[in-house]
Amino acid sequence: MRNIKLTIEYDGTNYHGWQSQTNAVTVQDVVKRAIESLTGEDCDLVGSSRTDVGVHALGQVANFHTNSGIPGEKFAYALNNLLPEDIVIRESEDVSPDFHARFSSKGKKYRYLIYNSRKPSALLRNRAALVHLPLDIEAMQKALPYFLGRHDFSAFRASGSDTKTSERTITGISISENSNALPGPCSKDSKLIELEVSGDGFLYNMVRIIAGTLIYVGNGKIKYDDIPAIIESRDRRRAGQTAPAHGLYLVEVYF
Repeated sequence: MRNIKLTIEYDGTNYHGWQSQTNAVTVQDVVKRAIESLTGEDCDLVGSSRTDVGVHALGQVANFHTNSGIPGEKFAYALNNLLPEDIVIRESEDVSPDFHARFSSKGKKYRYLIYNSRKPSALLRNRAALVHLPLDIEAMQKALPYFLGRHDFSAFRASGSDTKTSERTITGISISENSNALPGPCSKDSKLIELEVSGDGFLYNMVRIIAGTLIYVGNGKIKYDDIPAIIESRDRRRAGQTAPAHGLYLVEVYF
């Protein structure tokens, strides 16, 4: 039996996250049905990351086993003909039998988009978090080095997480303004801010809480040099709010 790896891009607006659920439409369910329709086989589709409601992906990775004779690289073309426009298989390939999209993963990269403007954007309403108050990007950037390395990130974990340990390693983090990516003409006070975070793993809502904390740094509610004390406290109440889901993108999974 062959093992097929898929790299998937999707707009999460219309889905109840990635993970299959009984009474909701999820990305995993839609892709699974397309595979079963194509191959005529039952499919056990495994994903790398359980993205939440409204979260997007540029590089979600999944795998499934099949006896189909369709060439590995052709699955992408065939499945895209069966999938809705907001889900696209970017790549497909044969991989070794022991490859597992979740357990073979060594890390992930996420991106969080912030639309900093006094007025909302009709085109970005489901793609970036709107922040009305002006943000000091330099202050936000000064906070970044404190997140790097291995820490107990309990202060950046949402309630309900059942992980055995709260220690994670952040290997890269950056913030930049990318106003050239804004759709159409925008007012001078509008900015599109990109936060990128990579690491060996992330706690439930960890990236969104980091984003919310950095927004607080940007608007002066938290000082940038308070970050070490917040991490050390392991107290969720010390960090910022959980930023909205629709600003988050799973960019890449590392193997």
